[in-house]
Amino acid sequence: MAANFGILYIVATPIGNLEDFSPRAIRVLREVDYVAAEDTRHSQPLLMHFGIGTSLFPLHDYNEQQQVDKVITYLKQGKSVALISDAGTPLISDPGYRVVKQVREQGFKVVPVPGACALVAALSAAGLPSDKFIFDGFLPVKSSARQKRLQALVKEERTLIFYEAPHRILDSLDDFIAVFGAERHAVLARELTKTFETILSGSLSELKKILLTDHNQQKGEFVILVQGAETVDYDETKSQQVLEILLGELPVKQAANLAAKITGDSKNKLYELALRLKNK
Repeated sequence: MAANFGILYIVATPIGNLEDFSPRAIRVLREVDYVAAEDTRHSQPLLMHFGIGTSLFPLHDYNEQQQVDKVITYLKQGKSVALISDAGTPLISDPGYRVVKQVREQGFKVVPVPGACALVAALSAAGLPSDKFIFDGFLPVKSSARQKRLQALVKEERTLIFYEAPHRILDSLDDFIAVFGAERHAVLARELTKTFETILSGSLSELKKILLTDHNQQKGEFVILVQGAETVDYDETKSQQVLEILLGELPVKQAANLAAKITGDSKNKLYELALRLKNK
């Protein structure tokens, strides 16, 4: 690709604290010809605060495919474009994938300008295993669909990370409990880098109790981190035989507790196995 063509920059913006806006990001946004913003009304005040007067145009979920042609036209004209989302790193549960894909396929240069990202910030402070993790974005709106998505992850041993909106947080916790069990360890990171930031840890049932007790803890944007399933290092065949008998007569929790006494295996492991057997 010739040197006189433009560049597409993927620029991270703050998720709350404006001091997280990097000098490089500010410089790039000042120097490019256009800024493609998820919501221009949301981004304009941020750019004005930092003295960035670059022309904005919208690029969101509903017009992304149409705006690809505009971006490519600008790049062909030698004009550079910066892509930003409402907050954090673009494309992470935000629009932009189609643009980046097609811009790269056309042979134009795409340059990341890294910065704040809610899932990484939450993981770094959660105290959960961070060497391997899965980010699954926003869960489905309906409870049945949420549980189906979570059920597919019930055996996953890596740390699980999700985003959730405040008006769905309690319902989502109910579904996490239904699928993973009340005792699965988790972390709720709320309003990261903002004035009322809180990072709560405990069992899923404990976290739900905290939110029910303190209504303020239900406000703001959430990152939910759930500890992965424990590695199965016991005789699951024997435990399964015991559980299958007990589940014919008892609820899941009672069956798991009694099976633990019979086999000597972990209650948590047996509870998760019982859930899998019950949901077959």
